Amino acid sequence: MSLIVQKFGGTSVADAEKIRAAARKAIRAQRDGHRVVMVVSAMGKNTDTLLTLADQVSSDPPARELDMLLSTGEQVSVALVAMAIDDMGSRAVSLTGGQIGMKTDNSFSKARIQSISTERIERLLDEGNIVVAAGFQGIDDDMNITTLGRGGSDTTAVALAAVLGADACEINTDVDGVYTTDPRLLPEARRVDVISYDEMLELASLGAGVMHSRSIEFAKKFGVPIHVRSSFSDTDGTMIVAESESDSSAVSGAAMTADEARVTVLDVPDVPGKSLQIFSAIADKKIAVDMVVQNVGQDGKADVSFTVPRTELMGTLRAVESVLHHVGATGVTHDDQVSKISVVGNGMVTQTSVASRMFRALADAKVNIQMITTSEIKISALVPRSQAATALRAVHEAFELHRRPSDAKSWSKIKADREVDADVEQVIARLRNDALEALTLTDISMADGQASVTMFGVPDEPGIAANMFETIGNAGIVVDMIVQGFDGEDGSTSVSFTVEESDLEKGLQVAKEICDRHGMRDVRGTKGIAKVMVSGIGLRSHTQVGTVLFRQLADAGINVQMISTSELQVTAVIDSDRAAEAIENLRQAFAVYTGQDDA
Repeated sequence: MSLIVQKFGGTSVADAEKIRAAARKAIRAQRDGHRVVMVVSAMGKNTDTLLTLADQVSSDPPARELDMLLSTGEQVSVALVAMAIDDMGSRAVSLTGGQIGMKTDNSFSKARIQSISTERIERLLDEGNIVVAAGFQGIDDDMNITTLGRGGSDTTAVALAAVLGADACEINTDVDGVYTTDPRLLPEARRVDVISYDEMLELASLGAGVMHSRSIEFAKKFGVPIHVRSSFSDTDGTMIVAESESDSSAVSGAAMTADEARVTVLDVPDVPGKSLQIFSAIADKKIAVDMVVQNVGQDGKADVSFTVPRTELMGTLRAVESVLHHVGATGVTHDDQVSKISVVGNGMVTQTSVASRMFRALADAKVNIQMITTSEIKISALVPRSQAATALRAVHEAFELHRRPSDAKSWSKIKADREVDADVEQVIARLRNDALEALTLTDISMADGQASVTMFGVPDEPGIAANMFETIGNAGIVVDMIVQGFDGEDGSTSVSFTVEESDLEKGLQVAKEICDRHGMRDVRGTKGIAKVMVSGIGLRSHTQVGTVLFRQLADAGINVQMISTSELQVTAVIDSDRAAEAIENLRQAFAVYTGQDDA
């Protein structure tokens, strides 16, 4: 008999009527021949209400007690859902996180799942019950109640689907699937039938509210198909699986992360170990850093810029200031009035000119770009918050995301064709023995024979980036990694990009033409560099990954010239004659960090 995990978010169980509707969905699935596990969030705004109460009695509530308080929201929901199922003539048992065997570490409010003991759930299912499990919570080794943080119920649902070997994990929510962007911001946004784990992971980290990134990490890691659908209709929704909706489209979605903050550490000595000192201090506070830009330095100094969630700005500044003297930097600046606009798509790997197309769209909309980072399947630009909505609409229109691709895969075909590649029993055995949310590395590799071109004194004006990369593209130069960061002089920026070493002379020639055209200060080319790449699942949520990478390079005396980050990969540009040594050191270090024999 097949097994389905159904997750119902807070809006789906916000009142008695919606609780009964959720109960009917579960009963219908059971009567269709499925065994059913429900994962339920707290009702509506219940968690916010509890947080308000906590604030009223304590200015700084202990994290343990806050988890104890917040966990009660889900306990109310699961009991009411089980009562509703019983009232409709079916059998149900509600369970807390501890009762379903959800063991976590003791990081209160941000706990990670270590293991799930499924014996009780399986026994209750065998007895004909619908199991109603509390999302968002677990227990640590000392039996303390812990919570998983934002999106915790999604993570609970996907984790249960993984360890139970479920045929599907249904995420029932207040929207009817995943859209090309947030339909509340752009009414023309289109629902997609299919989206890949990698694309959804990037979009989730960028603020797409349908799914949380940790749950997608689980799904990708263990091959769990996720079906996102409406709690209030029978619309097919969206399947999140290994493949993309379209093989021809470069971009599958766009996202706006509205509340970002930029931090720039000024005049960092351009020697090994300085990035390690900065990012170790931030990682110790479990703050996830994004859009890291360490550009090519001048006069032995480089500025290091990065973004963090606006809510984490004060903690980040305290962490950076605590090591500023040891780093030898001259100061730190910040801006909390910025937003991040990103486009995501697996098709970027095989298609050129995606970046210039995005930059042209922003230029035509008169949106100024302050920072740029790229990865294999994502391009992000930092823009003024006041221009964020305009920027999102511009890139959505530029890539015609409102139109369904001619080769789009259908939901029904994906569902019919999907096959489980791994042996289910082996996967389940591994899941029960491993720490479920441990970092999983897929590759540590290098790309040799690289060169970089850097333009200094780039005017901080709309349209510059578009003109630069259209000119570069028209010259037939294929650009890989792009970073734009603050230059520290007159508000200008510096822009670096990597090319094949054979294209360096042509790249420098074109860059000098651009420099003369826009009155830039200088152009520099560097050959004999390599990209060292650490790829895996959980890179951003495991905030120590960057620390491990930078420590190994620093201990070996290897200087980092450029940095680029994404959900799936951290890339450092270094001297090519040290690349093989760096790769070997990183493999050994990450083997120890992940507890694996082979990184």
